[in-house]
Amino acid sequence: MAIQDHAQIGIIGGSGLYEMEGFDEVRELSPDTPFGKPSDSLMLGRLEGKPVAFLSRHARGHRILPGELNARANVFAMKQLGVEWLISVSAVGSLKEEYAPRHMVIPDQFVDRTTGRPSSFFGRGLVGHVAFAHPTSTPLRGILEAACQEAGATVHVGGTLVCIEGPLFSTLAESRLYRSWGMDLVGMTALPEARLAREAEISYATLAMVTDYDCWHPEHDSVTADQIIAVLGENAVTAKAVLRAAVRRIPAPGDPLRSRCESFQALKTALVTPAHLVPEQVKAELGPLIGRYLR
Repeated sequence: MAIQDHAQIGIIGGSGLYEMEGFDEVRELSPDTPFGKPSDSLMLGRLEGKPVAFLSRHARGHRILPGELNARANVFAMKQLGVEWLISVSAVGSLKEEYAPRHMVIPDQFVDRTTGRPSSFFGRGLVGHVAFAHPTSTPLRGILEAACQEAGATVHVGGTLVCIEGPLFSTLAESRLYRSWGMDLVGMTALPEARLAREAEISYATLAMVTDYDCWHPEHDSVTADQIIAVLGENAVTAKAVLRAAVRRIPAPGDPLRSRCESFQALKTALVTPAHLVPEQVKAELGPLIGRYLR
């Protein structure tokens, strides 16, 4: 990538959000990463006067299953561009009556029920153990809350999202089980994305767009893709207004708000393998992540 290819803010658009209008000076990038290509070309431009990179998670035209996503390439490409603040937009099902379709939720916890998705940049001779008790950024959640309020969206702050493998929706027994665990939302993409963003020292939060009540609700006991798609269009309009308001609020480099986000120092005490034992190829490939720690 060229030296001018830089963005402080990244947006990963989920189901229903494949493009972002309002960009100025837009160009498309198709970066290579050590983990392959991202889901789609990245749109790089200025949104609300700030440099922003946008990626369609499932690719334009919705061509990639949740279990097929190359989350490592998606997050690494954002890191290569210098992204510090990453907003993930995801369509989710609600596991609570009060989280109605068309509402926005900003979860602060995740539970992983996926199987076999690569969820770490480490390995191949480099061991790292990153703290992940609080998987989303407190400052970025606050920014999204304020942005939702400005956009007139009904927003709920906090809650736990259980991430399932998909692509099938939950069975009734599973939906009831998640509710008995105290889960609030069910989705298919928040993990391993959040884990990788933390390893990349990127401030990350999810804007969850409620599309349905999963299948636990007696009046909504059969979730279908066409019903969800109908709600997605309305949610996407709201989400775009929220994103523009959020971008305006992202702090500039050097702003003291950055110090409140633990993500920016996530690797400081996480790397276990001594630098001289790490293979040179791994050092080179993961340079954007670990370069300042393994010199």
